[in-house]
Amino acid sequence: MRIIRDNTTAVIIDVQERLLPHMDRKEHTIDRIVTLVRGLNTLGIPMTLTEQYPKGLGPTVPELVDAFETPPQPMIKATFSCCDDQPFLEHLRSQERTAVIVAGIEAHVCVLQTTIDLLELGFLPFVVMDAVSSRSALDREIAARRIEAEGGRLTTVESLLFELTRISGSEEFKAISRLVK
Repeated sequence: MRIIRDNTTAVIIDVQERLLPHMDRKEHTIDRIVTLVRGLNTLGIPMTLTEQYPKGLGPTVPELVDAFETPPQPMIKATFSCCDDQPFLEHLRSQERTAVIVAGIEAHVCVLQTTIDLLELGFLPFVVMDAVSSRSALDREIAARRIEAEGGRLTTVESLLFELTRISGSEEFKAISRLVK
């Protein structure tokens, strides 16, 4: 199944100051998430940013906040699955889009639980595996296997952005090409 721009939204989960430093491949992960956000900005895909208990885990890392065209207003949650947070779920449903791009941390906790719940609620999640991380590579790998077994779609930043772009030669294509190089 192809992901179609007009039916797509994104959620960037819990990329926070006190959490990111403990992630496996943290520099690569934040680079990929920033590239993803910039590409989604270019393509006009709506995005929702979440923060898990910011009093303890801190705010979203500045380099990610700076990647948004307008400063994001994070949705604060205490639940691991974003879908267990009623304001988040109402916000997601109000967008009337069924494909949900998922990125962030941690793959084996909030990303996994959110993805499973999205599936159960009738959404089609596309998990951007080079834009998710966990404290250990094994946790990330097992989360990817479970997501796929549950019916979630796995993708990468570059693959997803070009799929959403659909054609070459446009200004959007040129902008996306510059981002992924």
